[in-house]
Amino acid sequence: MSKLADIGMIGLAVMGQNLILNMNDHGIIVCVYNRTAEKVDSFLQNEGRGTNVIGAKSLKELAAKLKRPRRVMMLVKAGQAVEDTIKQLVTVLEPGDIIIDGGNSEYKDTSRREKECRDIGLLYVGSGVSGGEEGARNGPSLMPGGNEQAWQHIAPIFHAVSAKVDGESCCDWVGDGGSGHYVKMVHNGIEYGDMQLISEAYHLMKCSLEMKADEMSEVFDEWNKGELDSYLIEITRDILKYKDADGEPLLDKIRDSAGQKGTGKWTAITALDLGVPVTLIGESVFARCLSSLVDERAIASGKLKGPNNCVYKGDKKKFLECIRQALYASKIVSYAQGFMLMREAAKEYKWKLNYGSIALMWRGGCIIRSAFLGNIKKAFDDNPDLGSLLQDDFFVKATADCQEGWRKVVSEAAVLGIPVPAFSTALSFYDGYRTKRLPANLIQAQRDYFGAHTYELLSSPGMFVHTNWTGHGGNVSASTYQV
Repeated sequence: MSKLADIGMIGLAVMGQNLILNMNDHGIIVCVYNRTAEKVDSFLQNEGRGTNVIGAKSLKELAAKLKRPRRVMMLVKAGQAVEDTIKQLVTVLEPGDIIIDGGNSEYKDTSRREKECRDIGLLYVGSGVSGGEEGARNGPSLMPGGNEQAWQHIAPIFHAVSAKVDGESCCDWVGDGGSGHYVKMVHNGIEYGDMQLISEAYHLMKCSLEMKADEMSEVFDEWNKGELDSYLIEITRDILKYKDADGEPLLDKIRDSAGQKGTGKWTAITALDLGVPVTLIGESVFARCLSSLVDERAIASGKLKGPNNCVYKGDKKKFLECIRQALYASKIVSYAQGFMLMREAAKEYKWKLNYGSIALMWRGGCIIRSAFLGNIKKAFDDNPDLGSLLQDDFFVKATADCQEGWRKVVSEAAVLGIPVPAFSTALSFYDGYRTKRLPANLIQAQRDYFGAHTYELLSSPGMFVHTNWTGHGGNVSASTYQV
């Protein structure tokens, strides 16, 4: 019998193919299977030609060609496709074998699947995989979680193929249940925020400063050499300088309606469920929803009034620096909110998350990789119980240094009529977070006035009382509840 494979891979779309080739480069023998068998032959005859990759035409054949404990990784569409594949896999695997879901599955589904597999002796792992096509091929960020017994068997493979930063692997065990996919979901939520912030910076440059694509590309190139050094800034630079066949910027020809696959929405929903003010990611999701109203916006643009001119009249070079400061400060808020959400989820689901380790996982290979993730790692290494990144000395100074420009951008954008929802909500969150006393006391009084929902007195924390505000109501109060 020919040599057994180290791992099986189900799914031969772009991510699957590239991760297989990455594994092959590191001496890992992969057996591949795809629901459409012809794709297996096509891959082995083309992209996989000359490699040690072997094929299987059925899941039974796949299982027979794997070393024990069998390790099978799925890179298939989230949802029913994952369910169907697991149902078939459990018929050909044995207790102690490992199933790895490398897709963008919803974390609650992963928690359920891990328990169902554990009940029949299988080890289930839900792993975030970030980096897109390039990351999968050359080194992704990997965020595995689930049944920890599986980790010792998959760690050598995951560490081998993951991205490396300063010699350290951008992969570590995240935690129990669906924690791996939860961390990947938050990663994608932060990605939504980053992309929206960069788009708003681009919009301000184009409209208020009347900059051409090549000029903006040069600015992003310069920004990428400093504090804003990141993958998304880098690709924005490249996108802006890319020319179509007629020599004109391709970006100007792309329809202004952004799509989404759902992970940003999931992040916003779980934030609401847990009562965490992840406002920037939520606003970024809504911005995409608004962008989809292309026809309505076209009609509204001819009816709704705004400023007559959106061009900035002041020192344009100084305003460009203000945009950079607003982008940097808002980006910090985006990450701070993401880590706040993970901390609350860890409490809710009793996960033991290592936030410094998560920051390290994101330093390379993934879409949100950026220079200051090293500062985030240091912040949590210095204080594992840190309540918010905004309380860390590095980020306290960083946001303070950006104050003037950040506020200038948000205020000028409002005057000029240029929408900057992510910049605005980031600043509002920052100001709310640093405000010792917010006007929620009035909201509590209003709720008690119209619904007898009670309120809490400063002098008696934890004690809720009701007032008969009009003299006409009764003294019976409704139940008290917290968000």
